[in-house]
Amino acid sequence: MDRHVCPWWLGYLLASPIRRLWQKPEEILRPHLREGMTALDIGSGMGFFTFPMAEMVGPKGKVIAIDLQSKMIKSLKKRAKRKELDDRIDARTCDENSLRIDDLKGQVDFALVMAVVHEVPESPQFFRQIHSALKPDGRLLFAEPTGHIDESEFTSSRATAVEQGFSIVQPLQVKRTHAALLQKA
Repeated sequence: MDRHVCPWWLGYLLASPIRRLWQKPEEILRPHLREGMTALDIGSGMGFFTFPMAEMVGPKGKVIAIDLQSKMIKSLKKRAKRKELDDRIDARTCDENSLRIDDLKGQVDFALVMAVVHEVPESPQFFRQIHSALKPDGRLLFAEPTGHIDESEFTSSRATAVEQGFSIVQPLQVKRTHAALLQKA
């Protein structure tokens, strides 16, 4: 599989309200988030899922938004301030070898990885870092776009997650994606 990182300028399209025609963050996330939770949005881009997550976890919750590209994070921070959600969003840049979340060991209730794994150079290490950040029984919603990877590639990535300590809770129906809900075993 060719690894290609989404260009930063495409973040404007990915954060566009038009995207809601086929992906409704609230519908996707509502079954998994509650007030007061700590959640990770890995590959957050400019915040398409981050802002609904921040609304759902409420003022006592926290969302850690992580992206490889500093321009995406810079835009996310500006938008968070305008939406008055900056007090519950911790926006961070990572690098291609580390999510830089060692400080979150065992603190995260829920993680979202939407359209990211196909861009990661070392997926076992990637899943290990998420596993470490999750609380016991913490959950990971893992999804990849059908336009980027096929079912066999998704199945292989999901198997890698299982090898790193996750169990499969259930496959999920998310429009235009292969998706599964995983749990820290």
